[in-house]
Amino acid sequence: MFKGYCESAAMWVRSEWHKWKTRENGATEARKLNFPIVNPDSIRIALHGHRYLPEAEPMVWTLAKYMVRSLFLAGHKNVIVDATNITQKRRDMWASPEWECRLIHISTSAEDCTARAIKDQDFDIVPVIERMAADFEDPNCCDGEY
Repeated sequence: MFKGYCESAAMWVRSEWHKWKTRENGATEARKLNFPIVNPDSIRIALHGHRYLPEAEPMVWTLAKYMVRSLFLAGHKNVIVDATNITQKRRDMWASPEWECRLIHISTSAEDCTARAIKDQDFDIVPVIERMAADFEDPNCCDGEY
């Protein structure tokens, strides 16, 4: 089973607005709210059975966007997108004329993520956490509207 450690954004999607939180907080809140969740990590496992395959990433994100859209078309008013969204480019990807986005960022430090990975003896994810920490773009630079 895939474990995520340093998720910086889970998006709460409404047809009117989005809310972003850390994976551990966002996914927990999503489950409490009983909203459907679109999770690219789960899409990866379902699609090719691996944590990450670079050549499959365009398909993963295409499927995630179609899943969000299809859930709205099915009548859901709220959808959670549980993804890292660590860069402005990745956050901007979710902008759509079909819904509004609002960003609420809750930080999880790379140190906490690394400690969690080491505790679980998941050493392969540590370099990914380090890369994501280096690539992180602060979402607090804007008003959170998309």
